[in-house]
Amino acid sequence: MKTTLRGIVPPLVTPLLDNNTLDVEGLERLIEHVIAGGVHGIFILGTTGEAQSLSFELRYTMIKESSRILNKRLPLLVGISDTSLVDSVTLADLAAECGADAVVSAPPYYFATGQAELAEFYEQLIPKLKLPIYLYNMPTHTKVSFAPSTIRRIAENPKVIGFKDSSAGGAYFQAVMHEFRDRPEFSLFVGPEEMMAEVVLMGAHGGVNGGANMFPKLYVELYNAAAAKDVDKVRELHAKVMQISSTIYTVGSYGSSYLKGVKAGLSILGICNDFLAAPFNKFDEAHKNKIRIAIKNLNL
Repeated sequence: MKTTLRGIVPPLVTPLLDNNTLDVEGLERLIEHVIAGGVHGIFILGTTGEAQSLSFELRYTMIKESSRILNKRLPLLVGISDTSLVDSVTLADLAAECGADAVVSAPPYYFATGQAELAEFYEQLIPKLKLPIYLYNMPTHTKVSFAPSTIRRIAENPKVIGFKDSSAGGAYFQAVMHEFRDRPEFSLFVGPEEMMAEVVLMGAHGGVNGGANMFPKLYVELYNAAAAKDVDKVRELHAKVMQISSTIYTVGSYGSSYLKGVKAGLSILGICNDFLAAPFNKFDEAHKNKIRIAIKNLNL
């Protein structure tokens, strides 16, 4: 990573044929689709990529095939989040061998760590990595949130080049931005697309937005408008993003509705299979038809 990453970096879904078989043709279509939409990088094996539901073998296949298809056209970020430091390092080594540009790590989950323990975990992990690292805040799934001062402590290591926040906490993210006000090269990204334009207007570097799997051009245009401080254009495009959020992501009544919605949307668009890894199932036809109607109503 020779320059600070900015823009839209889709957290790529993992196209699947079954619980342990990658939909390689679907992955090829998906990567070409987001590249054609103008995205600035690709992040695999994150939350939207169902990483924690995938076998180690399948994660390796996803890294290898994504790197092959991407062929250095864009930066490739690889999720290495795991409860095991050793397995995180192994994944990071595989990513480096396959030509990835950086890794991404959320805190170890199950037993919740204190802030000192969290910093110490990364102070053990980072020296073992061959690639630079982005820290990833996902407190709903890990039960711990990086304190801004903890991020700062970990980021004293020059291998730590950025931070992605999926807490959806506006005040929290502003506190992180304030903590790094003297580090303009340190990339600050948000996951929730509903607040991406807002934080970019305030100086953040971009979004890791799930909807960019389906509609990359929309999210890139919204980012560009926010980066240019074109508030009228931001307002127009942000309304479309909120329409996606309030229709496609709200079909069904479970915590998995967002992921089911994105994969159903990609299937409807003819890009990749909508199979979800266990313990989840794809939408039935009745729910999928609601997604179909929502996509049609977007008029993109």
